[in-house]
Amino acid sequence: MLVHVPGLLDDGQLQHFRSRLAAADAPWVDGRVTAGHQGVHVKQNRQIAEGSALAAELGDIVLTALERLPLFISAALPNRVYPPMFNRYENGMHFGNHVDGSVRLLPGTGAKIRTDLSATLFLAPPDSYDGGELLIEDTYGAQSIKLAAGDMVLYPASSLHRVAPVTRGVRLACFFWVQSMVRDDGQRALLFDLDNAIQRLTATGADESARVHLTGCYHNLLRMWSDI
Repeated sequence: MLVHVPGLLDDGQLQHFRSRLAAADAPWVDGRVTAGHQGVHVKQNRQIAEGSALAAELGDIVLTALERLPLFISAALPNRVYPPMFNRYENGMHFGNHVDGSVRLLPGTGAKIRTDLSATLFLAPPDSYDGGELLIEDTYGAQSIKLAAGDMVLYPASSLHRVAPVTRGVRLACFFWVQSMVRDDGQRALLFDLDNAIQRLTATGADESARVHLTGCYHNLLRMWSDI
């Protein structure tokens, strides 16, 4: 299930992010430092050093925005979120076909997180760079995604995906992973559709007893499938 989450960050936040990431003291490092065995051979980008003050500052803003966004909660059913990271692509940089690692170590904690969902939050306007599309393989082929600045896409971390080479400008993005309360993508998709239907019925003032019954079905399914 691919979910487009519009407007996670507003214009003021985006301007702040781009200014901080463009600062002379921004701690950019080779993106391969966090790549696994598969990714290290096909990854060419830069990213903000994990554990840096800048990563923590901007990451906290992203996490706060996620907590306030019902669409993200409904689609991801988050249990844990990996600290957001930030990357840049320019001058032909790209990330070849890969699948994200299934488990990641949370920095500085010794705890592990299962990566059920991957997230890419676009920070640069799409007309400010050429290339840089996020290409996600699904049953219909490669889905090409290049969203407005401030918009995010959620997709299964098990998906084969890549970032096309950037041929002009700079592609800035935030990325992270989510461990969901429901690890199965098909079950999450069913719950997401059911939640959306309940919300639409509520907005239109549909039969209250039917809505209560459907809401009960939603929570009983979540109770059955949740892994917490």
